[in-house]
Amino acid sequence: MNKHSAARRLTLATAVAATAVLLTAGPAAAHVEIESDNAQALAQNVEIEFDAESESATAGVTEIRVVLPEGIAPADVTYGEGPKGWELTASDDGYTVKGPALKAGVNAEYSIVVKQLPDAKELAFKTVQSYSDGQTDRWIELDENGENPAPVLKLKAAAAGATPIGSPSPSASESASPAPSAEETTASASPQSDAAEEKEDDGGLSGGAWAGIVAGVLVVAAAVVFLVRRKGGTAAE
Repeated sequence: MNKHSAARRLTLATAVAATAVLLTAGPAAAHVEIESDNAQALAQNVEIEFDAESESATAGVTEIRVVLPEGIAPADVTYGEGPKGWELTASDDGYTVKGPALKAGVNAEYSIVVKQLPDAKELAFKTVQSYSDGQTDRWIELDENGENPAPVLKLKAAAAGATPIGSPSPSASESASPAPSAEETTASASPQSDAAEEKEDDGGLSGGAWAGIVAGVLVVAAAVVFLVRRKGGTAAE
């Protein structure tokens, strides 16, 4: 075997190996890319952009079905921008963006706005991509090294003081006045009885005072009767 034959065989083997690698990597090359300028835990009103790559040369993308990660409710997602005529519809566990079929080979690019991102390090958006000919691409694997990895958005740590929407603030909790105790409730009298007590204290006489006055009057009356009788007896003598 001469040097030229060996070189040709080496070149042919290299080409075959390269072709095999490309064919093997082909199905996993297409995927859904995801990005956001404000990818931070507990951030509010965050826009997230998706780029679903088209794998078909003969059919266009018609629908993107997404399962939301834990911590994001379908009601907290609104549609941002997308292909002309496409609309977002919420489902029990996520949403669907669909509309007229795109041209074959054209990626489906769209965005959503999330009311608040959860307190997490990363978020996986499992995606099923449908075409006008019925073909589907399922980007749902949580292993980023798998053949069909789900798009994952990595988040920065939450900003200092950031809290989930709807949580009570510490100041509100501290300033809340405690409920009155049973003793305080029992000790407090009705407005009517309070007014009566105030009136008695201010100008009225108590029952004991009236009893003393009556007793004094009876003593004086008895003394007068005694004196009258005594004078009458003396005159008779």
